[in-house]
Amino acid sequence: MGQTPALHSGHSASPVPPRTAAGWLSAARAPSSHWQETYAGSSLERPFLPLLFVFAPAPRRAATETREAAFHDRARPIGRIAVATTTLSQLTEHGTKRPVWRVAGQGENRRPMAALPAPR
Repeated sequence: MGQTPALHSGHSASPVPPRTAAGWLSAARAPSSHWQETYAGSSLERPFLPLLFVFAPAPRRAATETREAAFHDRARPIGRIAVATTTLSQLTEHGTKRPVWRVAGQGENRRPMAALPAPR
């Protein structure tokens, strides 16, 4: 039961398609991974949730408020992804329902979690 190509009269031998653990590969479609089949698609069609950063105290680092301000000074819009930041002290003191989140590129105002930009 070798994988030798069958010879037909008047036709040249064609190579046998490769075999995987799943079986013979389809000649009509290239193999793809689970990720490609499940999640791939046009990135312009998928909505993105806000990307959240929480600045926590760290030894030998600047104060959390200073690090957050420096982040916003350098932050630039990232396509359709909204980036929001807060500090650990504000988050633990006020919680997510209070205006503790600052959205990059939209000024100094802070917002509650429910008021963050919706996925686009």
